[in-house]
Amino acid sequence: MKIITIILAAFLTVPVFAQAQYEQGMKKAFTLYGEGKLDEAVNMFERIGNAEQDKWLPYYYVAQININKSWTVKDENVLKAQLDKAQEFINMATTNSQDNAEIMVLQAHLYTAYVAFDGQRYGMQYAAKVSEIYSKAKQLAPDNPRVVFSKAEWDMGSAKYFGQDVTPYCKDIERALELFGTFKNEDPFYPDWGADRAQEALKACKA
Repeated sequence: MKIITIILAAFLTVPVFAQAQYEQGMKKAFTLYGEGKLDEAVNMFERIGNAEQDKWLPYYYVAQININKSWTVKDENVLKAQLDKAQEFINMATTNSQDNAEIMVLQAHLYTAYVAFDGQRYGMQYAAKVSEIYSKAKQLAPDNPRVVFSKAEWDMGSAKYFGQDVTPYCKDIERALELFGTFKNEDPFYPDWGADRAQEALKACKA
């Protein structure tokens, strides 16, 4: 009986230890991310993803960092390399979490990075896809602040491009800000970005 108890205790201890390692690794990766050590953060998230292949969040952050790094890139080869890597990790995240609105927003951002780099070249290829992704994400998660804000931000950008009034989308920015104040998720590593950008977008609406 004593041996059985020891064996059971060992089996119970392994997942607890693994979860503790996961949390420690994620905290370290976020520290690097916050310090602007993006390459180191990416490497850390990748290692965590390799060790915890059933989780989507490490893959998500590898993709997010590579997308965020792409907004200021001027070299198309560098842009494509970063976004190709981001796409690879979006695909892995999606495998672990189907119909995830947070991942969909990330996918829309990836396509938007191409459009922002060269609207004439990539607009026809990706603009409709971005709109489609946001529509689906909104159906899946209508109260997710990143979905509401990112869709409004895209709609405003499209309206500006075609010389249309952006005012109708300001109410969506206001709603997103309300949702940022109430949206909760129990996972400490769940995405929580966007509120600051929404505040700036609202200021532009009222300017």
